[in-house]
Amino acid sequence: MTAPSTAPAPPSRGGRWIDQWDPEDETFWAEKGEKIARRNLFFSVLSEHIGFSIWTLWSVLVLFMGPEYGLTPADKFLLTSMVTLVGAVVRVPYTFAVAIFGGRNWTIISAALLLVPSVAAFTVMEPGTSFSTFLLVGLLAGIGGGNFASSMTNINAFFPLRKKGWALGLNAGGGNIGVAAIQLVALAVIGASGGPRVLLGIYIPFIVVAAVLAALFMDNLSSVKNDTGAAKDAVKEGHTWIMSFLYIGTFGSFIGYSFAFGQVLTNQFGRTPLQATYLTFIGPLIGSLIRPVGGWLADRYGGAKITLWNYVAMAAATAVLVVASMQKSLPLFVTAFVVLFTLTGIGNGSTFKMIPGIFQKKALALGLEGEAAVLHGRRISGASMGLIGAVGALGGVGINMAFRQSFLSYGSGTGAFVAFLAYYGLCFVVTWAVYLRRTAGKVQSTETTSEAKPQLSYAEV
Repeated sequence: MTAPSTAPAPPSRGGRWIDQWDPEDETFWAEKGEKIARRNLFFSVLSEHIGFSIWTLWSVLVLFMGPEYGLTPADKFLLTSMVTLVGAVVRVPYTFAVAIFGGRNWTIISAALLLVPSVAAFTVMEPGTSFSTFLLVGLLAGIGGGNFASSMTNINAFFPLRKKGWALGLNAGGGNIGVAAIQLVALAVIGASGGPRVLLGIYIPFIVVAAVLAALFMDNLSSVKNDTGAAKDAVKEGHTWIMSFLYIGTFGSFIGYSFAFGQVLTNQFGRTPLQATYLTFIGPLIGSLIRPVGGWLADRYGGAKITLWNYVAMAAATAVLVVASMQKSLPLFVTAFVVLFTLTGIGNGSTFKMIPGIFQKKALALGLEGEAAVLHGRRISGASMGLIGAVGALGGVGINMAFRQSFLSYGSGTGAFVAFLAYYGLCFVVTWAVYLRRTAGKVQSTETTSEAKPQLSYAEV
């Protein structure tokens, strides 16, 4: 989807454009590239952070909605599921928007658009409003989920391959903290006996600030262009769908649990909104902060290896959740849930680090070398990131729908946790089978048979 080029930006375009950008050139990177990239990363994180807060706004608002609102637990899970769905779907067009408008310009637009769901929620948030109205306004908040895709696509173009794991992990992690941030602000609002409109009144000025700072300090790269051929190639590429499957297990879990954690505590363990909010921010906060560590570990040890063992740990934590849910042990439940959140953050970093490496390997397999291989890998990985991010976010829909059905059928979330445990087991098998199985044998066959078609090892991606 993105292909570097030295062609200058069209003169009709406004804004700050950089025409020459080559982060793989170490001299260019040391002299000026790194400073520019880090500046854009910082303000990209800020805008994405606010986007995540608005996307997960309704995970907090439903805690304010007591019996006087007339909504059942199933209604609330359906509401948060639909918000998650919109956030997943809009990631695809948001990915392409970076090349159409420029990374800086689209950051300004996407940040300003967050005013729409925020003002709408401020208007309707009161008892007596129909469920269909809440659902419609909640759907508008889904656009906040799109900020992740455009931000990741933009930052991917700024950094060299050797730095992508750290940069993408920091970008995504800083954005993910928006989930915990809005829950912390909600905790303060509820503790001060404030209502949901107070929460919204706090965030609306932040949206304006994020848009203004993006306009003042970010840049557009004229080398980032939409490449429909790359998008088509990414759709046809099996690794795009395999990584989407794995990303459902990591990011899908993170965003799904972020929406559902508070509702599980209030519905299954009888916590009040204030008591639930005291606990709900911890998991998303740690999961967000640890994401760059997942990227760093993947840079150092290989994303496939970190992802594989991370799924083992996720399955173990989920098994503990099943036990805690059946025994109605709140301390064990919260502890295991926080551990699971932490592991989703590590897995988010390691899986996204794998993407550029996989397509770089594919470029080498096609016989490309040097700069040509780098450009091809960047082209396909850029196109695939938006799709993988969108499909991965659909995991959040599945998690909320699974909780909804589990509460309807069993009155608790136990059935949903069993389903999640099975999914993590499948992710372990897929990671091992595709990226780690028979690695040594593949390398050996390449070394001993000169005329044989090269076999790729993905163990270090």
